Amino acid sequence: MGLWGDRVLPHIIDRACAMDEMLPLRERACAGLNGTVLELGFGSGLNCSLYPEAVTDVLAVEPSDTAWRMSADRRATASAPVARAGLDAQGIELDDDSVDSVLITFTLCTIPDAEAALTEVARVLKPAGSVHIAEHGQSPDGGVAAWQRRLDPIQQRLFGGCHLTRQPINLLEASGFTSTDIEAGYVNGFAVARPWSYGYSGTAQR
Repeated sequence: MGLWGDRVLPHIIDRACAMDEMLPLRERACAGLNGTVLELGFGSGLNCSLYPEAVTDVLAVEPSDTAWRMSADRRATASAPVARAGLDAQGIELDDDSVDSVLITFTLCTIPDAEAALTEVARVLKPAGSVHIAEHGQSPDGGVAAWQRRLDPIQQRLFGGCHLTRQPINLLEASGFTSTDIEAGYVNGFAVARPWSYGYSGTAQR
């Protein structure tokens, strides 16, 4: 990815996802996690302080070595042990039916083949397990969506392949998940940046 993607971008993502306005989405996504949790796109560990007591351990899939190093202090103080379990969400190195919950925050937008990643999630998730997401994506408002389509190529080039036009609920349903409790709407405080601020958060069942 070069200097920008390898060294600079993880710090920008850390700052952006740590903003107060994003916290409610991440809190809602983390609520109800239990047992062994697979976290895709672990990043700099911003969710470590939000794991419920019912979480026993976290298996982190994170491709960026810089982000993983940045997460060291947060991992050290997390309520559950965290281990790096792979680099690629499109090929998860875990057994079938081996995790109780899956956490995905601001990651589906960036994975090159989100459908492949969710197919892997379905494979490793136990039958009674749940997927917890906090994502941004395509707005239902025609004018905003048009701007998202215009800006999407630039967004992808500057932000590591991040898409503005993906629809998380559709992706989950196409991979066999039932959307049970996912809220969608603009993130408070970002009215002037609507192409970037239509958020989704909640859970889906296998």
